[in-house]
Amino acid sequence: MAIQYLALATMIVLYSLMFLGGYISAAGLGLTCPEWPLCPNGIMPSEEYLIEWIHRLAAATTGALVIATMVAALINKNSETKIKVTSSLATVFVITQITLGALVIDTKLHAVLVAIHLGIGILLFSMVLLTTLFAFRMVRNSLTAKI
Repeated sequence: MAIQYLALATMIVLYSLMFLGGYISAAGLGLTCPEWPLCPNGIMPSEEYLIEWIHRLAAATTGALVIATMVAALINKNSETKIKVTSSLATVFVITQITLGALVIDTKLHAVLVAIHLGIGILLFSMVLLTTLFAFRMVRNSLTAKI
């Protein structure tokens, strides 16, 4: 898969994750699944845990996509420093987010941790957005150079 489409897919999945996280928070469902990383009943939860389980599955998918995008940026010979930096920062932020998500559950939605989780999420989205923009610009520039 070309790096620009990998970055775009990462951004779409991340936005969906943030949307779902906002819904879970606003609906008061943050502790629906009180254990981390799995809900009671293991890998396939019962219906009562489904929304939170989907959020965690989306988070794991996002983490894998963010890391894959960084690897693609680092090994691509046409990558500029800025795409390597933004994709690497996104990886740091996604690991931080997953860790914070676990702490938020462990501390029963401690308000400060929930706020930090939101703030890091915004930084993560910013880095993924920049990575996506840089990836599309990189492809456009390499096509222009061939002409």
